[in-house]
Amino acid sequence: MAGTDKRKQSLYFPEEMLKEIQEEATRQDRSLSWVVQQAWKIARERIKAFPAVNDVTGDERQDPREE
Repeated sequence: MAGTDKRKQSLYFPEEMLKEIQEEATRQDRSLSWVVQQAWKIARERIKAFPAVNDVTGDERQDPREE
């Protein structure tokens, strides 16, 4: 893809999850980045279907800790 924006970003995963991703990347002879990008492409529609916090509570007010 020409002109792709390739910015570095730190992501934090639980140790066991990161180990699984690393094992899968090794099995497929791919980078961690590639595996995570493919996982996002596969899962994004499902994740977008999750309700936002305000959708669940129906409460548009500020966080009570901020009041």
